[in-house]
Amino acid sequence: MTLKVTLITGRTINQGANLENKTSSDYLEATAYCELNSKDAGLLGKPGSNVKVKSRHGEVVVKLKENNGNPDGIAFLPMGPWANAVIDPDTRGCGMPGFKGVPAEVEATNDKVLLMKELIARYK
Repeated sequence: MTLKVTLITGRTINQGANLENKTSSDYLEATAYCELNSKDAGLLGKPGSNVKVKSRHGEVVVKLKENNGNPDGIAFLPMGPWANAVIDPDTRGCGMPGFKGVPAEVEATNDKVLLMKELIARYK
């Protein structure tokens, strides 16, 4: 099943607390996930399972988390390398890429979540 969503990204307390050690497992845990409400998440699998988030800008595999504060059809990824893989890189002259309102799809996958160094190596 593929779920069509509107992707938003943003800062979180855990993401900010782990900025100093971006290669740590704590940073991976704090940033490599996709939050959906329980209704949407239930269509894809159980919390902690892997999902692939795809947009016209790229794709990335992250862990699935539930957050019932998210409206139907809204997916949240914390800012970081995993979110950067799927957001619009065009800054439209303002110096900031499009972190909000990105049309995307989310689907269950058996692919693994790449470590930050592995993810960045894809772009060389």
